[in-house]
Amino acid sequence: MNKDWLEKDFYAVLGVSKDASADEIKKKYRKLARELHPDKNPGDKAAEERFKEVSEAYDVLSDDAKRKEYDEARTLFAGGGFRPGGGGFRGQQYDVNMEDLFGADSGGFGDFLGGIFNRGRGGGRVPQPRRGQDLESSLTLSFDDAMDGVTVPLRLSADAPCSSCHGTGAKAGTVPRMCPTCGGSGQTSRNAGGFALAEPCVTCRGRGLFVDDPCTSCHGSGRGLSSRTVQARIPAGVKNGAKIRLKGKGGKGERGGPNGDLLVDITVSPHPVFDRKGDNITVTVPVTFTEAALGGEISVPTPRGGSVTLKVPEGTANGRTMRVKGKGIRRKDGTNGDLLVTVEVAVPQTLSSEAREALEAYAQQTADFDPRKDLFSTSGGAAGGAAGGAAGSES
Repeated sequence: MNKDWLEKDFYAVLGVSKDASADEIKKKYRKLARELHPDKNPGDKAAEERFKEVSEAYDVLSDDAKRKEYDEARTLFAGGGFRPGGGGFRGQQYDVNMEDLFGADSGGFGDFLGGIFNRGRGGGRVPQPRRGQDLESSLTLSFDDAMDGVTVPLRLSADAPCSSCHGTGAKAGTVPRMCPTCGGSGQTSRNAGGFALAEPCVTCRGRGLFVDDPCTSCHGSGRGLSSRTVQARIPAGVKNGAKIRLKGKGGKGERGGPNGDLLVDITVSPHPVFDRKGDNITVTVPVTFTEAALGGEISVPTPRGGSVTLKVPEGTANGRTMRVKGKGIRRKDGTNGDLLVTVEVAVPQTLSSEAREALEAYAQQTADFDPRKDLFSTSGGAAGGAAGGAAGSES
């Protein structure tokens, strides 16, 4: 140990007593290290120096053998027993123990910091495989294709190796060489006191390669744009506004990394006849007064083409909905929703004299039938209107 270390009171640096237990020292160190960590105090030189002092103190006091030797040497030093060049600690770089700082269950945060601090050993990390970028595209589907699903070709443009230099970044006839600054790792290490901070190499911009004569197409980056066509399978029952994720259909991975995903924004064109309600298809079918009153069979169009014959019961009210099984949206389990048919009584705009006479005769035959009787009795009013009431008008 050098004299400079002996003159430091590591117990005071951590703010613990000389007889503090190992657990107390560790707990105090964790608290201080979290507060003073450079990531939490960017650009704060005072906090960075204090962080180094705390880490240096913990490096000694957390080790039973070092702590014993330190205590004995401090005792000798206080009594005049220290002589330069004597035994004891040797000056050394200390390690920042991420497990002690954040606990054994620190998870991803500890891994993240482990990538920043290289425990004083220097040197950048070897570039890792990188996942390809996610791409986005938009697609407009017909109502029918959205019901049952469809496979469509999509033209995509994405980042890719330059087609001129095939990703080397070097002009034709030349090859890049290993970066002289980082030795091909793509990273350099900056000494920040008691730890090494890995940074992208400024010479090669993280590539690990240096190009003396750059490619004229990509200007040495080795990257360009490529266009390709992918077959995208859109599942049945997709809704308007949905976003479909197609695994592995995005940008190419680098250095053996996986491909990215393709995100497809879906727009479903409206249908002139049909609409959608959950997994069911809805349709409104006009019927005549006689069909509603007397009943009968009507032909109803169905999705995917064709038609079905639907029996309208006698006395069917306007707006009644009937169900046709299995003619709706295709579900994930392979079954289909239903077709919901709503009848709407169509009133003729013009009448022949014969039709008018027939309706007038019908009105006389059904004069005792008042469809609004229950309405008035429930509301507390009287049929025919109250005194002082105004005649209604169409709006």
